[in-house]
Amino acid sequence: MKGLILAGGAGTRLRPITNTSAKQLVPVANKPILFYGIEDMVAAGITEIGIIVGDTRDEIMEAAGDGSRWGIEITYIPQDAPLGLAHCVLIAQDVLGNDSFVMYLGDNMLQQGLTEFVERFRAAQDAGGADAPAAQILLAHVDDPRQFGVAEVNDAGEVVRLVEKPDDPPSDLALVGVYLFDRHIQEAVRAIEPSDRGELEITDAIQWLLDHGHRVVHDVLVGWWIDTGKKDPILASNRYILETIEPTNHGSVDDASTIEGRVVIEEGAKIIESRVRGPAIIGRNTRIERSYVGPFTSIAADCEVIDSEIDHSVVLERSRIAGIDGMADSLIGRDVEVSRSGQRPGALRLMLGDHSKIDLE
Repeated sequence: MKGLILAGGAGTRLRPITNTSAKQLVPVANKPILFYGIEDMVAAGITEIGIIVGDTRDEIMEAAGDGSRWGIEITYIPQDAPLGLAHCVLIAQDVLGNDSFVMYLGDNMLQQGLTEFVERFRAAQDAGGADAPAAQILLAHVDDPRQFGVAEVNDAGEVVRLVEKPDDPPSDLALVGVYLFDRHIQEAVRAIEPSDRGELEITDAIQWLLDHGHRVVHDVLVGWWIDTGKKDPILASNRYILETIEPTNHGSVDDASTIEGRVVIEEGAKIIESRVRGPAIIGRNTRIERSYVGPFTSIAADCEVIDSEIDHSVVLERSRIAGIDGMADSLIGRDVEVSRSGQRPGALRLMLGDHSKIDLE
């Protein structure tokens, strides 16, 4: 079985933290979101992965490399136009061949791993026969299914219909963005027509399988699921992951500092006259001086936090925060400086990138 990750292609939802060039994708607990999906696939025994890439292809290729760090082989597949998720399957034909594969939206964060999900499909495929499913989808109960692709399931637990963002949902079971397919999906993506928005929809391809007599089975998600396209979901994912960390200290903490709870201090980091309350992670070569770092905060490598207080936030590489009290619920990009000049008269001086949002209280 092979893997297909939709990680920044024009038919996926994954976005960099701004619309400018970035060297890596947005991290959660100091690890790029994309890596969590790769690691879940590796844990499920998948060693060949195709990654659909779009405008951020160079950054993704630099971050993930050839896959050797995970003992796998990665092939990059460019998607140059927003033609949909089924189009991703179509252009990956040379990589996938006629093998079964798992398809994973690269901006998803799941508490549940893929191992049992994949093993169930493999077992059904190995058993063969007329009951072997052509697809297996992961579903989750949601409060407002009108925002999602929704599955209708009969009393026997079989998927009988899929509807994209329906006004009158047939159930509260939404498509999570993790799919298992056998070779029949290749015929389906060639047979369907673009939707009203001009894309080849994966829901239409799965519905084609159902309409042509193929079985589609499902699992219901256990645990949390977050689509990390915006700030608040990223902070939520960061919080969930930090709740699982084990404390380690590979940096230095001076006698005037206190470390409370589960805190990871990476190599070369320095904590000076500061208080860090976990769960939190302090990145490599980062300096925390005369500051307070509160729970659910991830500070990446090569940062400085000086004379400041920060809580429930994510700070990316090489950023500097100085003289700032009460920063919370924030997502700070790479190479950012947040400071007070101390000049009079007092004024708010900002330089913000496209699509920025500032909340001043």
